[in-house]
Amino acid sequence: MPQPKPKPAPDSDPSSLLDLLAKGLLLTSDRIQAAMDDAVRRGRMTRHDAEELMHSLVEAGRRQTDELLHDLEALVGRSLGDRARRAVGLGSPLPIAAYDELTAAEIVRRLGGLSPDELRRVRDHERRHANRKTVLRAVEQRLD
Repeated sequence: MPQPKPKPAPDSDPSSLLDLLAKGLLLTSDRIQAAMDDAVRRGRMTRHDAEELMHSLVEAGRRQTDELLHDLEALVGRSLGDRARRAVGLGSPLPIAAYDELTAAEIVRRLGGLSPDELRRVRDHERRHANRKTVLRAVEQRLD
């Protein structure tokens, strides 16, 4: 995978930021997941490879979005705050309250009734943090 070019520091000219936005590409995690599921169904890649690729794409997108928000904040001279970050999918709350304080068994019991999107958010968070196999296996079973 090619290395991204270093990003110039934002300046006071909004047109450079508009150029960056115009060249950007918006893919939701749901669309990426659907493409990965289709590739697995067609036998073009394994489930494990698809999950790793999706995880890396989503993480790269989150980093780029975070950098863009940082540039926007520098450009306007003030913080955009949590509301803007949630609007673009950063720092969005997990569908299970007090998630990080729960045991794996408590989380597994709360997975029932979550939508596929919510299950994927739980899975992504779990992978980035505690990476508990019990939770990940339960989420995958519900997604299949």
